[in-house]
Amino acid sequence: MDRDRQATSSSPDGAVRLVPLGGLEEVGRNCMFLEYKNEIVIVDAGLQFPEEATPGIDYIIPNMTYLESKKSNVQALILTHAHYDHIGAIPHIIEKLGNPIIYATSLTKAIIEKRQEDHPNAPRLKIHIVKNGDRIKVSNSFEAEFFGVAHNIPETTGVLLKTPAGNIVHFADFKIDYDDDDNPQGLEEFERIGRMGVHTFLVDSTNAEEAGHSLSERIVEKNLEEIFKKAEGRIIIATFASLLTRIAEIVKIAEKIGKRVALSGYSMKTNVQIAQSLGFIKAKQGTIISLEEMHKIRDDRLLVLSTGAQGEENASLMKIVTGEHRHIKIKPSDTVIFSSSIIPGNERSVQVLKDNLARQGAIVYHSKIVDIHSSGHAPKEDLKLVMELLKPKFLVPVHGYYFMRAANAQNAREAGIKKENIILMDNGQVAELTPDSFRVTQETVPAFYVMVDGLGVGDVEEVVLRDRRTLAQEGMVVIIVTIARDKAKLLKSPDIISRGFIYLKENQEVLEEVRKRIRGLISRLPTSQSVESDYLKTIIRDQIGQFLYNKTRRRPMILPVVIEI
Repeated sequence: MDRDRQATSSSPDGAVRLVPLGGLEEVGRNCMFLEYKNEIVIVDAGLQFPEEATPGIDYIIPNMTYLESKKSNVQALILTHAHYDHIGAIPHIIEKLGNPIIYATSLTKAIIEKRQEDHPNAPRLKIHIVKNGDRIKVSNSFEAEFFGVAHNIPETTGVLLKTPAGNIVHFADFKIDYDDDDNPQGLEEFERIGRMGVHTFLVDSTNAEEAGHSLSERIVEKNLEEIFKKAEGRIIIATFASLLTRIAEIVKIAEKIGKRVALSGYSMKTNVQIAQSLGFIKAKQGTIISLEEMHKIRDDRLLVLSTGAQGEENASLMKIVTGEHRHIKIKPSDTVIFSSSIIPGNERSVQVLKDNLARQGAIVYHSKIVDIHSSGHAPKEDLKLVMELLKPKFLVPVHGYYFMRAANAQNAREAGIKKENIILMDNGQVAELTPDSFRVTQETVPAFYVMVDGLGVGDVEEVVLRDRRTLAQEGMVVIIVTIARDKAKLLKSPDIISRGFIYLKENQEVLEEVRKRIRGLISRLPTSQSVESDYLKTIIRDQIGQFLYNKTRRRPMILPVVIEI
């Protein structure tokens, strides 16, 4: 939405400020906050998985620069559900926020506490467990009411925030579930919220372009059961470890037809154990077995739940495919099922995985050939239905790339919301809300990437990423020059090392020309005085870099090393 369309002449006194810090230009890194006077309430703190443009990065988290400067004002962190794109940043940011109270359901609490164990220096979390239907005054000016929404992990909660500007509704990730007769479920709750009056509706946009309504989980379960019954050997199901609702149903089907279930992947085992302890997965004694017990079970009685449906390099399924898994090797009788959607950007990795499985004789099923996955995100018709039920004064599409949110803006127009009341914000923009207005200001707060790389948080800057991209795309040339300490005299022929640029043995002419040019550079320097090492490195880097570009139309990273003797 054109920012000028929302502008007014001046900022109203006592406005509620709404600021997204992530999730509005990507899938992941979901985080936003509301600010009123000296009170701040945050909703979600997720991570974003690395992209092609961020090589070597573990993940990306929201930028806390603004909130860190006001951490004494942070009253609460509200978590909508336990997916890492909504909770994954907590160990890295919670201390910067002053360790505020976290409001989360019991499952979300258990998963973030387990993740916190991997960060022993992080502070002990202060968590208040909430249930759907709870109303909690989280600060003097903000009250939160929690309500259930369907997703693919139990205890996903939407939140209605009562603010001085009006009711702000955040649905988090959601879908509408359907029964066996294709009737939508749970609409009464949305109607109730709509009757309360909604100032601003923050709505999931991930599947805004997808036509129709959500596929019923009952259909998914029926199709999975049919595949299970037809399988002649082992069944290996690749899915997200966080799709606990689906995993619970798979365990139930396995028990029904007499199969044992083995769990492969650390996060799969951890999440299933947590879900079992809280009663979300109910399995009979002996149904779930360890990988070490697999050899005792006949192949046609065995089902393996594995991580790695996105083709992740170190995940369980990739190790199975490459033969590196200690307990599982692919057999021609195996049936491999991909029961998850592909995260944008992972298409190539998943395709390679399917190819390798098929080459080894496995039968491969995925959602393009049979309905074995129902997305946790509402498609077009369900989004419009909820918009019509809530009847918000203003609507802000969230959770998605710009094209997804733009498609959701069109959905909102089709649902009867005025065009001027649909706002497409970007990360870091500041909106001011009063009872009758929603105005995106010219003010911004820092929302650029904060990258986690190993133990480093935020220490990988753009210059480092640029170097990594150059190394990946163009390669590197190391030039070692040995000169006399007291005068500009070359003591031996320059050594040249190439990595990822050219194969030296087949490019001797280029190498000799590089050496010739280096000798020429040094011969033109004053010989009566010592040479500044940094100066020599700079002219080698510039002039040899230009020569190699003219010769190859490539710009490798030039690393000159000057040894003075």
